[in-house]
Formats: sequence, structure tokens, C-alpha cells
Amino acid sequence: MTELTRRGTIGVVAAGLAAAAAPGGGGPVPAARAQLTSKTFVLVHGAFCGGWIWRRVSDLLERKGQKVFSPTLTGMGERSHLLNKNIDMDTHVTDIVNVVKWEALADFCLVAHSYGGYPASGAIEQIADRVSSIVWLDAFKPDSGQKVADVTNEAFRKLLQGAVDKGDAGFGPPPKLSPVFINDRDQPFVASKLSAQPVGTYLQPIKLSGARERVAKRTYIRIRNIRTRT
Repeated sequence: MTELTRRGTIGVVAAGLAAAAAPGGGGPVPAARAQLTSKTFVLVHGAFCGGWIWRRVSDLLERKGQKVFSPTLTGMGERSHLLNKNIDMDTHVTDIVNVVKWEALADFCLVAHSYGGYPASGAIEQIADRVSSIVWLDAFKPDSGQKVADVTNEAFRKLLQGAVDKGDAGFGPPPKLSPVFINDRDQPFVASKLSAQPVGTYLQPIKLSGARERVAKRTYIRIRNIRTRT
């Protein structure tokens, strides 16, 4: 058994994003070409996190001349003080749309991780003409009418139901994230920054018309467990 280092995993992800966002066909892109092509990225985080989760990836991309935006969705991370019962999927969709509008972004690569696939899919309904490529980083790709609660795992559903029963605005985070999400070495750091997920974001069905599928370039990156057999 060998454990991939956190830095090594992040480097692979950053290189993959740069290659996937580069212009041209859908095949592999040489590293030199990926580095020389300047691109703008909007990185959407997953459940219980915030824009902080992308810090190392953002640093790597920016050192290669890329421009990066990693917004924190309402009620989470450094915006956790805004947590309330009115936050729903529409709120998180609007968070992404507003970054694109206020920063006047165009021809950018939208990257979504895990839960982020939901609000990213909703945002594309409004900003599809500005998105040149999409990267789904082990992210949900919901169908219209689906709720996150419909597709999440049993442990998260139990946390969600407990919060609903108590009338809480948020639920979780889980006591420990699976190694699929984070390696053992970084568990303490990540645990110190995780925040509650707004309940309404898991309960509101998303409305989609197919705009996501009309974006010209779409890439899915499946992340294997960081512990791999050699």
C-alpha cells in the first residue's frame, strides 16, 4: 500500500484542470501547452466547506498564470455567520451567478466538486453563454427535479434528518470525512474549518433545462481513494 501525498494529489488535480480547460479537442493536452494558455477558473466547493478548500489548487494554478475565483457559498466557511433557514439551493446558485456577473467573467472554466455539482448545474442555466468548459471533480450531475437528499449517502441523510427534526438551519459536519475526501494527515486541519451545511440546500429540488449539456467542452474527473494499491 502506498499513500499519495496531499501535495501530489493536488498537483494532479491542478494539472488536470488546466489541461481540461485548454482550447482544442477533448484528448490529453501537453503540459507545456496547458501552462502557457492563460485561463480563468471558477472553483465551486463541496458540502461543509468553503472557498478555503481550494487554496492549494488555486496557488498552483495562479503560479502558472491562470486567474482563479473560489467563492464561498452563503452560510458556509467565512460566511458561516450568515447561516439561516432561508438559504436553499437557489441561494447557492445565485452565489455563483453573481460572482460571474459582478466580475464580468466570460470564456471561463467552471469547476465543481462533490455537492458543488448541484449549484454549478443551476448556475449554468443563467450563465451558459459565458462558460467555455466544465470540469466535474467527482461531482454530482443532478437531473432536473432531484434534491441532494435524494442522492447523498445514508450518514449524511441521518445528519440532515436530525437537523430537520430539531428545526436547525444547518446540519453536520460529520465527525470525520472519509479518506475519499481527505487524507488522514490533513484531517485535523480540515476538521477545524468545516462548517454546517444549510439544510435547505439539500431539500430544494433543482430545476434544469439541459443548458449544462450544451456547454461545448465537458470533462469528468473521478477521484479514486487516496490509498491505492501498487
